[in-house]
Amino acid sequence: MGKARRVTNGKVRYGIVGVGAISQGSFMPGVRNTKNSTITAIVTGDTDKAEAMRETYGDLAVYHYDDLDKLIADDVVDALYVATPNHLHTPYVVPALKAGIHVLLEKPMATTEGECKEMMAAAEESGAKLMIAYRLHFEPATVAAIEQVRDGTIGAPRLFTSTFSQALDPENHRAKHGFDAGPVYDLGVYPINACRQYFGAEPIEVHAVASRYAEWGFDLDDTVSVTLRFPDDALASFVVSYAMDEYEQYELVGTKGSIAFRPAFGYGVGLEYDVKAGGETQHRTHPETDQFGTEADYFSRCIIEDKDPEPDGEEGWCDVRIVEAIRRALETGTAQKLEPHARKRRIEPSQAMGLPPAPKVELVDAAQPSRNDD
Repeated sequence: MGKARRVTNGKVRYGIVGVGAISQGSFMPGVRNTKNSTITAIVTGDTDKAEAMRETYGDLAVYHYDDLDKLIADDVVDALYVATPNHLHTPYVVPALKAGIHVLLEKPMATTEGECKEMMAAAEESGAKLMIAYRLHFEPATVAAIEQVRDGTIGAPRLFTSTFSQALDPENHRAKHGFDAGPVYDLGVYPINACRQYFGAEPIEVHAVASRYAEWGFDLDDTVSVTLRFPDDALASFVVSYAMDEYEQYELVGTKGSIAFRPAFGYGVGLEYDVKAGGETQHRTHPETDQFGTEADYFSRCIIEDKDPEPDGEEGWCDVRIVEAIRRALETGTAQKLEPHARKRRIEPSQAMGLPPAPKVELVDAAQPSRNDD
């Protein structure tokens, strides 16, 4: 213990590992939208992209993906934001944590439970903070709805249902790594995480079936339907797909009412929802917020104030162990049991924050994942 970087000047220095669409278009502008965070380094294999980022963010230190050891030794960052493809998280996260560099890691945490535990052990060893980028844990509409459920507004929550889909570009990297980058890992963690928060519990049984839309030619299960059973027999059912038009929604039905979100998981818009209780339906609206700047602000405050973040490594592992059970259910055609687990922390009301939206930026050599048929 004791290796963790300390920040005493009130501003956390971030290195960005992976300067794709999510980093360029959302996280980096979000950091610039905070008062306690700054970008001092990027890791990329694209020299043109590096030069463009320098023009926008100043004299950044630039490293190749093979130069992580040099980045660590140069002491130019306090924290890393890691947004590489899912299967490439661990090679950057574990060495950084062991060296005492804090890590804000894009979800899903990893593609195996073993890698999740390796990251958690590395953070424990050095005292560095590990946070998984569950931006909706800080989004005001989502947090408000969770609090209404906890307060008993809709009675006991019994059924969660959701659909989350996008028409994936077959050339996108997500289409080329099978299940590890498929719709369950990429999209499924959103409904999985949401139902876990609303039920305040962890599932004990997993069912799954999948299909492939031959016309698009994906070499993976492009559409997956999942059912999760929770300890009190509450159920969560969701469908995720790479082969349907963009769509996102979820609904939670309880013994005395319901809550419904559409849109549900996205950013760039203000989220809103309907809550039905006592025979009346109310529509709740919330303004658009900078979800990425907000999570950066929260994580930086955790680093500066030496507090443990709520969406930590355990939170990431809780989702990955469910996704891995879905994988086994698809491979075997049988339901998978999960060992009972009691999550130590849940979303807290104080986490709801709302930085104003960051200005839009032009992407450089970074394509959005959806296909374009125009």
